[in-house]
Amino acid sequence: MRVSWMFWTVVFVLGFQFEMVAQQDSIVPKYKSKKAYPVKISKAADDLKESLDSNNELKIAKNYETLAKGFSNKQDFAKAEEYLKKALASYTKLNLNSDKTRVARSLAKVQESQNKVNAAIKSYEMAGAASNDKDAELINKNDANRLRNVDNPAAQMEYSKSNVRLLEKEDKKEEVAEAYKQQAEASLVQRNSEDAILNFTKAINYSKDKPEEVVKLKNEIAKVYAADNQFDKAITINQKLLDDAVKQNDFDTQIKQLQSLSTIYFKKEEPENAVASLKKAYSLASHYGKTDEVKSSLKQLLEYYKSNGKQKESMALYEDFFKNFDQLIKKDSTLIDEKTFQVTEDRIKQLEKEKQLKDELISKKNTFNYFLIGISALLLLLVGFIVKALYSIKTKNKEIALQSLRREMNPHFIFNSLNSVNQFISQNKELEANKYLSSYSHLMRNMMENSNKDFISLSNETEQLKKYLDLEHLRFQDKFDYEILIDDALDTEVVLVPNMLIQPHLENAIWHGLRYRETKGLLLLKFELNRGEISVIVDDNGIGLTQSAELKTRNQKVHQSRGVTNTKERINLLNELYKTNISFSITEKNSGETGTVVKIVFPKIEKV
Repeated sequence: MRVSWMFWTVVFVLGFQFEMVAQQDSIVPKYKSKKAYPVKISKAADDLKESLDSNNELKIAKNYETLAKGFSNKQDFAKAEEYLKKALASYTKLNLNSDKTRVARSLAKVQESQNKVNAAIKSYEMAGAASNDKDAELINKNDANRLRNVDNPAAQMEYSKSNVRLLEKEDKKEEVAEAYKQQAEASLVQRNSEDAILNFTKAINYSKDKPEEVVKLKNEIAKVYAADNQFDKAITINQKLLDDAVKQNDFDTQIKQLQSLSTIYFKKEEPENAVASLKKAYSLASHYGKTDEVKSSLKQLLEYYKSNGKQKESMALYEDFFKNFDQLIKKDSTLIDEKTFQVTEDRIKQLEKEKQLKDELISKKNTFNYFLIGISALLLLLVGFIVKALYSIKTKNKEIALQSLRREMNPHFIFNSLNSVNQFISQNKELEANKYLSSYSHLMRNMMENSNKDFISLSNETEQLKKYLDLEHLRFQDKFDYEILIDDALDTEVVLVPNMLIQPHLENAIWHGLRYRETKGLLLLKFELNRGEISVIVDDNGIGLTQSAELKTRNQKVHQSRGVTNTKERINLLNELYKTNISFSITEKNSGETGTVVKIVFPKIEKV
């Protein structure tokens, strides 16, 4: 009865007394575990404080990730998960997909280590979805499917094998080792010890640059041998690891290996060796202030003494524990480390709250700014709409003016044509009058069909001009002949020319130049292509501008002047509306020749 009381007292002391004593000595407040917090974690925590203080989102994310890695290495997976989730949120906010993929995969692994299967599946899927690499996407998909098949180790094995092939191709040794470890675990579920040992060995081959991981994997192999009652092989592995740890002064590994040896010796029914190993583990743990290992070793020893009725040994162990208790507390640096980290963590949480408030303020400010920008954009849009409307109105007015100018020349043409018909009738030339009216009606129909077009095809324009010249030639056939020349490089069906811009100058050439000649003249109309520009030349050998001006009536002078002005106004409107560069010139021949040359030059425009 006394031994039983003693046993549970020691367990109670080991579980809770450290905390009370530490509080009395002002070493550390209440804590959840006694894991060591190495410099790496402390440094990451300090860096995190600085990044939170400066509100640098990228550095915050990286420091969260570093801190999580430190906790993961210490197998504090709950803490690792907490900080990985924060890192993931920051990387997502920054829209950094490659970092998001990496952290989501790390999160899945720590969730898997805590047996949070559904959460791990979602994290693997997230990592795959965020990845831009097909192989990485498939690796994460395989891991998600592996977890979905927890009751099917054969299927799990296949998914792990697929990942080994993909990861070996990318030379990711650490992940290859993890995949082989997964295969080993699946083999153990299938009770295939040989295959499990083979896969653990393959994992070791990929973990040679990580000694701590090699030790863990060799321990796993030892456990497999022990489970198969191959105790000597298990002891050989643990003893070799113990000897290596002694050479390297690695006291943590020494303690772990002594505890593992004791477990095997108990299974082998060699309690003396088991107790000897536990005592060594207890002694080392006490000497170096490893409270967790003191608790573990002491608990196993007390259980053994209790089950075998060794009250004297229990009392001695109990007294030794309390005798060295104060020294143990003082030696245990994990308590101070945890106190330091907890103070840092409290500051981190405070800074996180401050950052959240800052982000909310920034978000509200941004919302207001976006509102102002939106209002400004709407105003600009309204102004743009008004400007566009005014521009459209202005453009429409120009188009109307262009049409008006184009139609302005028609009354004179119609008057001259009807005058010609009247002349034929008065001379009793009914056949010519009928022929003239028929041609005139066709021409007017074409002109009306194209009256709303600023540009028409060259073939259409030349057809209209030919019909017009045929009419004029019918009336003045003894005064002139005409010829139309088109450059072979011009496709008349594709090339576009200004509508009815040439006709007034043909009319002027006939009515104010050629009809006053004593002999028959020649009217030449040429279309030439030169360096991407079309030149239209109206060349006549009439009496010329000077002599024509002397013969003109008052109305004729007004008409010719208005014809030239009309052309210039139309050209200006066409240049403004269509951003073209049409030019116009009219010159009188000299050097013994009479006549006039009109030249209109415009860029080559084709149908779309």
